[in-house]
Amino acid sequence: MKAVVLNCTLKPSPHTSSTEALARVVIAELEKGGAEVELIRLVDLDIKPGVSADEGDGDQWPQVDEKLKAADIVVFATPTWLGQMSSVCLRALERMDAWFAETDDDGRPVAFGKVGGVVITGNEDGAHNIVATVCQGLIDMGFTIPGQSWTYWHLGPGPGPDYVETDEGHDYSDRVGRNAARNLVALAKIMKPSVYPVPESGEEG
Repeated sequence: MKAVVLNCTLKPSPHTSSTEALARVVIAELEKGGAEVELIRLVDLDIKPGVSADEGDGDQWPQVDEKLKAADIVVFATPTWLGQMSSVCLRALERMDAWFAETDDDGRPVAFGKVGGVVITGNEDGAHNIVATVCQGLIDMGFTIPGQSWTYWHLGPGPGPDYVETDEGHDYSDRVGRNAARNLVALAKIMKPSVYPVPESGEEG
């Protein structure tokens, strides 16, 4: 079982990422469940804007896209800014728009059989809206979203410490994150593209 976690922080390496810190709680539980996990910090790559699989001119999205297609589990991990997902997270979703034109040999969307989850950090509200927005996009592509496959951390509106700067709120966020990982693994074990019917001739999947 393979899992890819996309860290959509705005901070390039080697800066500390609170989003990565919470994501690693989820990763540890995914690995405990038998998943082989790769964490990708997208801001370190040259991800061009666009909605195609390859935007050319040094675009590094194709290497990410290949790993996503090989994964059984995909987790979007994003900070909250102005109550919204990061621009990096939105760009990744936009690039995955190309998946709508791709099918397997039986005509099923390439996302069929894959499960998705969400990790969110920030000191502003907006977490539930981000979960809804990210998951809607993934469902549109063909992902299956397990119940309670997300976690978030924030200390309410206004400025405050980051996740890595305080222990406040960690118990809930970490516990929910471990539960999310277990739910993702459980469903990934039974979700295969063949679970879905083959589209009839002339119909889109």
